[in-house]
Amino acid sequence: MGTETDWVYRVFEPHGSEGWRPYGSDPERWRGTITADDSSQGPQYALSLVVADLMTEWKVRGLHRAKHVRVYLWRDEEGDQEDAEAIVEVRPSIHAELPASDRIRAPVGYRPGASDRCLVR
Repeated sequence: MGTETDWVYRVFEPHGSEGWRPYGSDPERWRGTITADDSSQGPQYALSLVVADLMTEWKVRGLHRAKHVRVYLWRDEEGDQEDAEAIVEVRPSIHAELPASDRIRAPVGYRPGASDRCLVR
């Protein structure tokens, strides 16, 4: 105990068939180093700080759910994505409760099952 490790992180977002690209309009904002005590909790601690920062950013921006991102974590220096010591993928929940202003409203007179039947053959 008493020693520290530098955990280098970078956040990526999906980019279609090209794979993953650095996240956001300012990719340097989501790239950095976290120094933590050497322990088995070091990587988890560093990742939790980055994810908490992301969630705070999304909440401040008024986003009602998480965006799809990956957080890559390397020991000491950034490497290739394949060489990351740990990867956390954050995905939006498709079951998350949306605020009333974002919910889809059924048209007046809509009755479930009346005209939206699905036939299976």
